[in-house]
Amino acid sequence: MRWTVLGCYSPYPAPGGATLGYLLEADQKRILIDCGSGVLAQLAKMMPIHELDAVFLSHLHHDHISDFFVLQYALLVASNQQKRKRPLPVWAPAEPAHWYAKLSYQNLIDKRPIGTESVSIGKLTFSFHRTDHAIPCYAIRISDGEKTILYGADAGPKTDWLAMGRKPDLFVCEATYLHQELPAHPIGHLSAKQAAEAGVALQAKRLLLTHLYPERDPEPLGEEAQAVFPGPCQVSRIGMQIDV
Repeated sequence: MRWTVLGCYSPYPAPGGATLGYLLEADQKRILIDCGSGVLAQLAKMMPIHELDAVFLSHLHHDHISDFFVLQYALLVASNQQKRKRPLPVWAPAEPAHWYAKLSYQNLIDKRPIGTESVSIGKLTFSFHRTDHAIPCYAIRISDGEKTILYGADAGPKTDWLAMGRKPDLFVCEATYLHQELPAHPIGHLSAKQAAEAGVALQAKRLLLTHLYPERDPEPLGEEAQAVFPGPCQVSRIGMQIDV
């Protein structure tokens, strides 16, 4: 499996960057995980947008879905040009309901709610786990039968990581704050130290930090996490590719 960072910033893009989005390539499938602001421009560097096989949206906050509504236009153009003849399968939480309703677009989207049941695409299995966040948000565990990626999405300190299964080969976890900057009552987000602690508890083999504030130097985040996490630890950057 190959994991490519298309966007890693929040709540808005850094110059030339994008908010949250990733391309998963495995079993001859190309699957978009989240679709934030600027993600489509990054995706277009790698493949024709209309050739996507599926999309998974971890939750329906703007920094994870804003380019999805532009993706709808790309699918419309591809359909009119006979470049795409089937709806795009899209999985997303059904709440908030008014945003879930907006994901539909003519007959171009095959919309499916994320729930407790796993999803299979070819040899890949996707399972979903609720995180500690302000609205329904799901971490996504992806397995090809041999290797596993755990995408933590947005997750606060009450997230039950161990319920998601141990020893992921790659753990992609948000690092919104340096630990000393944590608000008194954080809701739905982690520090780099907390991300590393989650990685230790999971016995993750590799940690990738994401959900970066665009005006912060990312190096201290990596240093804070690496002081806790014993394995390879990296901070996301646009275009980074990790083979699992």
